[in-house]
Order: sequence, then C-alpha cells, then structure tokens
Amino acid sequence: MPMLPEARMVLDASGTWKLFVVTGYEPRDWPVHGFDRVTPVPDVPERVAALTALGYAVRDGIEWKWDATPAPRRRLFAKVPVRPLTAPVTVPPVGGAA
Repeated sequence: MPMLPEARMVLDASGTWKLFVVTGYEPRDWPVHGFDRVTPVPDVPERVAALTALGYAVRDGIEWKWDATPAPRRRLFAKVPVRPLTAPVTVPPVGGAA
C-alpha cells in the first residue's frame, strides 16, 4: 500500500497527460490537473506547479519514479509521495490554561 497522499501522472484514456493526487479510496474525490497534451511529457517543474495549484507539494528529498501497470495492458506512470501545503489546524482544548 503506498504512503498517501501520492501524486501520479498518467496518460489518460483521451491520450493526454493527467496528474492526480491519490488521497484515499474514492477516485472521484482526487484532485486532478490535465496537461492537455501528449508531447512533450510534462517535466518536473510543470508537475510541481500543477501540484502547487492543487494544494500539494512533493515530500522533502523524494524524487519522481516511473512505473508501469501489470500486463497485458501496461501503462506507464510517474509517482511521488506528496504532502498538503497547509498544515492541519489544531484547536486548543476547551477550558485549557491560558
């Protein structure tokens, strides 16, 4: 099981590159960015800009890795663990010392 969230860039069924962030089991809830082209393959700065627009950043020190789905319909994709750009909001306990 991959460490979530994870960004993946794939050639969509339409034949163009698409980047999405896997955040759980419901694909309809995943943030998505379409590059609207086949060539050239979106480079790392373009992927980073798309992730930023979606509210995510690559985890520190980790690089994109290429992989492929199993045969018989092998599909190439790039992946990288990401983190949300905003920190979780913590709420102090009610009645806590000031």
